[in-house]
Amino acid sequence: MILVFGGAYQGKTEYAVKEFGLSAVCDLSEGGEPDFTKEIITGLDAFASRLSAAGEDPAEYFRSRRGLWEGKVLVITDTTQGVVPVDREVRAAREASGRLMMYLAGEAEQVHRVFCGIGKRIK
Repeated sequence: MILVFGGAYQGKTEYAVKEFGLSAVCDLSEGGEPDFTKEIITGLDAFASRLSAAGEDPAEYFRSRRGLWEGKVLVITDTTQGVVPVDREVRAAREASGRLMMYLAGEAEQVHRVFCGIGKRIK
């Protein structure tokens, strides 16, 4: 698995498509469940927020489905930077997303950070 992360609107998905020569994308930012038949799964931060709001652990969700996402490119927006939100639910969602990022980065063969459309492999 390859993990691609970076800030919002930094060109992560475009980078993944170009860098790895893939085109089948499942975008979770608007809702739904991951379609693990696709090559690239994006919007994992929004998916993690929804799971967190439902009382589920996003890292555990991926841990229990490891066989489905091996060999995929997973794209997540890093929402863990900046001012800590006052709202408890937003803080919980950010923490859940951060824990998911740490789990996936630990499991990934490669990790790429994208900033201004420029990717750098950090693992």
